[in-house]
Amino acid sequence: MDLNDLGDFLLVAASGSLGKASRASGKPKATLSRRISDLEEHLGVRLVERSARGLMLTEAGQLLASRIEAPMGEVAEAMIATREGMALPRGHLRVASPVLFSQLAMGQISAAFCAAYPEVLIEVVAEDRMVDLVDEQFDVVIRVNPSPDSTLVGRCFAKDRLVVVAAPGIAQPDPGAVRQVPAIVASTFQSGRWDLDNGRLVLEPIPRLRLSSFLMIRDAALAGAGVALMPESIAWHHLARGDLVQWGVVSGADPALWVLHTSRRLAAPKVRAFVDFLCARYPDMSLVLNG
Repeated sequence: MDLNDLGDFLLVAASGSLGKASRASGKPKATLSRRISDLEEHLGVRLVERSARGLMLTEAGQLLASRIEAPMGEVAEAMIATREGMALPRGHLRVASPVLFSQLAMGQISAAFCAAYPEVLIEVVAEDRMVDLVDEQFDVVIRVNPSPDSTLVGRCFAKDRLVVVAAPGIAQPDPGAVRQVPAIVASTFQSGRWDLDNGRLVLEPIPRLRLSSFLMIRDAALAGAGVALMPESIAWHHLARGDLVQWGVVSGADPALWVLHTSRRLAAPKVRAFVDFLCARYPDMSLVLNG
């Protein structure tokens, strides 16, 4: 299969007619028609319906166009960069990022990235759900402790810790038997215990507040509403000032942040640049201080 056939098919699909595609590209209508016919013969399906009013994509044609538009764009971008002798990041970069990390860090990160790469328009979508990079046209996704996925590649760029904290006025229980404590928990919390520092202290949280955001949980803990579990990266400022007291680190629950992109696409210069930029932002892999 000739990539030119795919490129010309996309051109005709976007133009809606052979005449418009011919005027836009400078290619003869006969050449464009022949390449679409060659592509249809190769695939064994009809891609367009021809009529006096123009061309209309068949269901198969719509499916093919939706699947190849982004990869063909990246191939074209790479060819331009190679022809110019440099791989300058440029274009529209869409990033899906967890809500908490977006609120705490992505504003500064995206501003610094734009300053370093002025030809890139970066769009960050704060989203906790599992987005589909291909169907939703994201170039990059940031995930916490992602499950193995053969369709994605990337790098771990930072790690965090889950800590249990409380306001100074709440007395910390002595180690020993399981201790019940008034707790501020996530809205999804069911039941369970907080095992701190490999069993040094085991707490049974008794919910007093259920909140859907770690930032709300932190603020409620600062107000003295109870004991709370949260990422160290959002509490360390208050721990350093003494506004909160750390009771311990939850054993075996370290969050790791990964920056991922699909392995089925050519990694465009803008994607490579963002991955490298984000990893360089956290040289010691710690979200504390660097977040």
